[in-house]
Amino acid sequence: MHDDDGITLITCSGISNTGKLTAKTGEHLMRKCPGMIEHCISCRVDPDRLCDALSQAERIVVLDGCSDWCGRKKVKEHGFDPDIHLIATECGIVKNGMEDPRFDEIEHLTAIVREQLR
Repeated sequence: MHDDDGITLITCSGISNTGKLTAKTGEHLMRKCPGMIEHCISCRVDPDRLCDALSQAERIVVLDGCSDWCGRKKVKEHGFDPDIHLIATECGIVKNGMEDPRFDEIEHLTAIVREQLR
């Protein structure tokens, strides 16, 4: 068993580059670090599905793209508080419209999430 079993990662998955970056980072973590995160889910999924994932989580990590905090707001709407809340723009990522996230940005944010989970 991995020490971090039970972690559910909620991404904002918005349409801006930082929102897309959160989704890509979640996918990257699931592939690169199998067993580290039990579930990775967008805050934009069906509300019942999100609530179910949150209610089963041992630890909730929210990865927002910017200070709009879409992911955190959705988690709070369901009555949960994140154990860890990270914001891409506060981790050195520049919000620049509809650009696609770069691989180096995905790697950078992945490293930050991994460090926070240790």
